[in-house]
Amino acid sequence: MRVLHIGKFFPPYPGGIERSCSDLTAALVASGVATAMLAHAEPGAHRSRQLVADGVEVTLAACHGQLLYAPISPAFPRLLARMIHKFAPDLLHIHMPNTSAFWALLSPAARRLPWIVHWHSDIPLDSRRSSLRLAYGVYRPWEQALLRRTRAVIATSQPYVDASIALQPWRDKLHVIPLGIAPIESDPAPGRPLSMLWPASGLRILAVGRLSYYKGFDVLLRALADVPHAQLLLIGSGECEAALRALVAQLGIESRVRFAGHIDDATLVRAYAEADVFCLPSIERAEAFGLVLLEAMRAALPTLASDISGSGVGYVVRDRQTGMLVPPGDAGALAGALRELAADENLRRHLGAAGQRRWHDEFTMDRNAQQTLALYREILGATSRRATAASET
Repeated sequence: MRVLHIGKFFPPYPGGIERSCSDLTAALVASGVATAMLAHAEPGAHRSRQLVADGVEVTLAACHGQLLYAPISPAFPRLLARMIHKFAPDLLHIHMPNTSAFWALLSPAARRLPWIVHWHSDIPLDSRRSSLRLAYGVYRPWEQALLRRTRAVIATSQPYVDASIALQPWRDKLHVIPLGIAPIESDPAPGRPLSMLWPASGLRILAVGRLSYYKGFDVLLRALADVPHAQLLLIGSGECEAALRALVAQLGIESRVRFAGHIDDATLVRAYAEADVFCLPSIERAEAFGLVLLEAMRAALPTLASDISGSGVGYVVRDRQTGMLVPPGDAGALAGALRELAADENLRRHLGAAGQRRWHDEFTMDRNAQQTLALYREILGATSRRATAASET
């Protein structure tokens, strides 16, 4: 079996979708699937390049920038045609959202193949950016054409499916396969000393993600201001970093907040191990699942997250069972939950252990890959039967 994945970006470009694509393709290779990936190089990279990552043949198309999160990549359609010719896939696995994936609709070679669309997230119509909502009017016809053409759609949680306007006409094609992450097989090599990361004493709160408005890190900072015996390690970078730093100064909590930027994997694993609480305070459905929640659960770390209507976050975190959920954007409720967790070590230990069991039972990478592989076999088997029936008529 040969499968070509079409994605937006690929690690080391940061992001949960990018990490899940990388992990899934590597797991499929380990399961015996010949796997290739076409994605974009980081914005500003004017040359395409090729590499092999965990047995996956990766081609990264030159990307001259982004317009409303859409990569500008004239090389992408040419590379798509070249990879289909050279790699000769049996199936296309298209990760969305990604405007460059629409080139498959215009490619005769791509249209001869069966497709699966992996629906990581909708275009967030509840976004604060009016330009994004207006642009969706142009994007939607292409999105729906892609969904019409595909044989199957993978969604990451049932709550997200139920709330997705884009997916409603295609429910007969939907297969819910939650994301997964692999266990940590050995102790990582030493990373940066944790004493350089944690800023103070008290409850250790860890938050990881791109510093974008929908992540709600401003809400977390306001909550932290009302929990005096707590500290925050914030890992990631993004367009809101300057505004968040200004808010930290305004709230007078500089001594209790550390902006760590991007850190190596070994140090990240140690940060999860040393934290007391993991917090994901996102405020919109742009947070479709929350892969970082699985990383926290794997580390037996209690999770505190926003109960976003129509998001998979509330499916991943079971309130008062594996973590705690609070209303999105409510700094007071978030502060109250942090105070409760700070005061009750037994509660933290109980929630963390339950979360780790749930990760092991439902959210491993092996489970994700095997469910995906079963869907591949189903689609290719149906394609073969159709071809046989056509040849006999």
